[in-house]
Parts: sequence; structure tokens; C-alpha cells
Amino acid sequence: MMRFKVGDKVEAIDDIVRGKIVHIHGKEITMESTEGFVLRFFAEELMPLPKDGEIAVSNFEVAKIKAEKEIPKRRHRPVAKPKERSAPKMEVDLHIEKLTKTPKGMTNFEILNLQMDTAKRQLDFAMRKRIQKVVFIHGVGEGVLKEELYFLFRNYENVKFYDADYQKYGAGATEVYFFQK
Repeated sequence: MMRFKVGDKVEAIDDIVRGKIVHIHGKEITMESTEGFVLRFFAEELMPLPKDGEIAVSNFEVAKIKAEKEIPKRRHRPVAKPKERSAPKMEVDLHIEKLTKTPKGMTNFEILNLQMDTAKRQLDFAMRKRIQKVVFIHGVGEGVLKEELYFLFRNYENVKFYDADYQKYGAGATEVYFFQK
């Protein structure tokens, strides 16, 4: 077990907190963080920071280096053939008026959940039926639904998505293309 004394500089093991020990009571150590907050930890939750001239690497620095070194997985995407580019599309209008008789009384959260559930259901349907292109009409608005859709699409392999035809849909639609196996 580590021996600490008042004045030692320490770092929390499971958190990004550094500071100086100001009080020790048994196994409980009171630390003042570099931001000026007084925090309590058990001795086993802390590790000493190196003294001047010593070299040490913290968990935070190791995690930062690992994140930098991590190589993103490359996805193999076949090239779309010209006839596939002009294949008929399926359209899914996610405007709330199209999904329910009346959105009266629904919170923004409930509306977004209904829209996302519909989008996921239609996306899965298109994949099952091997429909290669689907246009999701989400409208312009504040962009919350569009960002949620992009998050959903990123979870699928063999999917490419981009803004739909501006002349036909304006800025409020996203086209999804499925690569067939």
C-alpha cells in the first residue's frame, strides 16, 4: 500500500483529477484539486505524481496516446454501377404530421423517438427487401433529427448516405445507398 503525506502531489486512478494532499485521516485522504476543489478519496484510489526531475506516465496520458494510435477500421465498399445509381428509390417522410394523426400533447422527445423508430423500421425493411436507395425526408429545422439519422446510419455496414437531390427535396432530405452483397 502507498504511503502518502500532506503536501504530496497525487492523481486519481479512475478520474482525471490532480491535486495536493491537504489532510489524511486513516485511509481517507482529502485532496485540493488543481482547480481548487476539495475532494475525498481512499488511499487506494490515488497514485503519486512524479517529483520534479522524475519521469512517470499517468493513466490519462496512456489513454490519450492509445486514442491517437488507434487506427480506424477501413470498410470495403464496392463501386456503384451506373444502372444502380438511377435505381428507383423508396421515400420515407419523417415529418411528424405524416406519422401520427395529431402531434398535440407530444413532447419533443416523444416526437423524435417516433421519428427515429420509424426511420430504423423503414431502414431495416429496405435492407430485407434489398431496396438499394432510400430517401429520408427530415426537413430543415434545427438539424436535430438529421444528426440523429446520421448517427443511426453510421451503425450500419455497407451503407453510404449523403444529401438527397437538392432540386427535388431541397436541403431537408438524406439519401441512403445500400451496397448489395
